[in-house]
Amino acid sequence: MGILHEDVVMIRRSEKEGEPTEITINCPDKTGLGCDLCRIILFFGLSIVKGDVSTDGKWCYIVFWVIGDSETRWSLLKRRLVEACPSCSSASGISFYCSGLLPTKPPEVFLLTLCCHDRKGLLHDVTRVLSDLELTIEKVKVSTTPDGRVVDMFFITDTREHLQTSERKNETRKYLETVLGDAMIDCEIEKAGSEITASSQAPSFLPSEVTEDSFLLEMPTQLPSGSLMSNSVSIAFDNSLSPAHTLVQIICQYHKGLVYDIMRTLKDYNIQISYGRFTIKQKRHCEIDLFIVQADGKKIVDTSKQKSLTSRLELELRRPIKVAIVSRGPDSELLVTNPVELSGKGRPLVFFDITRALKMLNTGIFSVCPNLSHFL
Repeated sequence: MGILHEDVVMIRRSEKEGEPTEITINCPDKTGLGCDLCRIILFFGLSIVKGDVSTDGKWCYIVFWVIGDSETRWSLLKRRLVEACPSCSSASGISFYCSGLLPTKPPEVFLLTLCCHDRKGLLHDVTRVLSDLELTIEKVKVSTTPDGRVVDMFFITDTREHLQTSERKNETRKYLETVLGDAMIDCEIEKAGSEITASSQAPSFLPSEVTEDSFLLEMPTQLPSGSLMSNSVSIAFDNSLSPAHTLVQIICQYHKGLVYDIMRTLKDYNIQISYGRFTIKQKRHCEIDLFIVQADGKKIVDTSKQKSLTSRLELELRRPIKVAIVSRGPDSELLVTNPVELSGKGRPLVFFDITRALKMLNTGIFSVCPNLSHFL
């Protein structure tokens, strides 16, 4: 008997305020599934504070305990998680991740042009509306005129894939009008031309302040025990505890999206997690145990592969987002970058978090450089 569709994802809300909500996923397995699920959870503004992952090679059972916004749309979150799970008919074997097997057709890109009167926090308010509507910002260009008007150009894709309809466009305009009120002057949504789409997907040329100062990371010192440590990260490999799996033990400080960063790295390396446990102690101290195998189903015994994976994990855990502030005469330029998956998906809500932080600091944004927008 197959599992019922509504039982693929089960969400049990916490009874007390401040306690985590339990999310259970029970479905066929595939390499990268944990990354896809964590990305969705992060997109909804939730943080994973504890987790258990197990699989027999065909079917997986995952439990995440999450905390976050009290306004979380749990029914929509459940729907998105179910959509990310493989169908029950695919349980005959693991589908290993491969960039060559990804859909060749990219999502349709639309151009949202917004003209309005400027005010503090405007960009964040617009970004929040787009996030609530499940519209993903691929690129943005913001300019402010001397008379206090703002022209925002957002290149967006629609998670629901309905933005080509007049109903969906009207819904977006209505939400923006409600939030912006009299500040809004005009709003237009149209499908981006092929030349614009190609330009928006072209690689960015980052200034030296980011590439040289923020991207480089010194290799940590190798200890006699085989662990590679930095001031805040410890990563150790052990092939003696399991005849079929490599144990990776990670100790680090917690940050937003920590589990997603680990899952994304393992997905890019085409590594399957057979069993994993995540726990956070004393709010900031995180301990992670992962029993993993390579794409061929074997343990990772090659020390060069271990060092490569360790270096990448340490980089992601120590500096998941790179930030640089550059003085430009009377103004300051904030540069923020973060890695993307091999599939091309970036970290969710980066632009949202940046604009929220600047709004909280009462700091105005008068321009956004399009060449630095590929982290969105």
